Amino acid sequence: MRIATYNVNSIHARLPSLQRWLQETAPDVACLQELKTPSEKFPEAAIRELGYGVIWHGQKSYNGVAILSKGCEPTEIRRALPGDPEDSHSRYIEAVVRDVTIGCLYLPNGNPAPGEKFDYKLRWLERLRVHAAELVGSSNAVVLAGDYNVIPTGNDVYKPERWVDDALFRVETREAFGRIVEQGWLDAIRHLHPDATIYTFWDYFRNAYGRDAGLRIDHLMLNAPAARRLKAAGVDRDVRGWEKPSDHAPTWIELED
Repeated sequence: MRIATYNVNSIHARLPSLQRWLQETAPDVACLQELKTPSEKFPEAAIRELGYGVIWHGQKSYNGVAILSKGCEPTEIRRALPGDPEDSHSRYIEAVVRDVTIGCLYLPNGNPAPGEKFDYKLRWLERLRVHAAELVGSSNAVVLAGDYNVIPTGNDVYKPERWVDDALFRVETREAFGRIVEQGWLDAIRHLHPDATIYTFWDYFRNAYGRDAGLRIDHLMLNAPAARRLKAAGVDRDVRGWEKPSDHAPTWIELED
């Protein structure tokens, strides 16, 4: 079972690339972030034509998340992260696909930091920690996949000294992420590739992709039952080099059935 996460950076702008990627790699589950479209304008028909069931939670111009499942319909559990009923951002959706619970998330960027946006990011991370604590002990496989906007360590960024004051790499961010990991979540990519230079995001500026000056901010976190089934993990790096790409590349895991 292949489960992927992909920040498309506008689903309408990247629809041809998304369709090509789905056709070429055929993931069983695809978690999408940053749809940048209201729910009523989500390209449902184009997704279903490729054989995917889909649920989504859109927002005009910003945010937006979706879960696609090949050959079946995702069973929706929730479409908002608990803990703040006033939060109107479309950043979380959760479903069961086959026997796996999938949480698809788009964590706030948080810049500029310090400031109001960074405070919101830290509150969101705390809400995620509380919700993740309820999921981690499930007897079924659980995968929390998405754009976390968190650089976990200096090994996950090109020239980390340039990022120490950025909201993605600030100590507060990494410590908050660490509190989630400590619950028992496994970082799939880093577990299988502990020493490799692996990035999932390259800025559009300064030829970042060509220089491989990237960040690893897209993560698939697994609870123990999912971790026991983990067989492979990787990044479809070449997708970032396609015409009019997202600044992220799809990141994936394979679980044994």
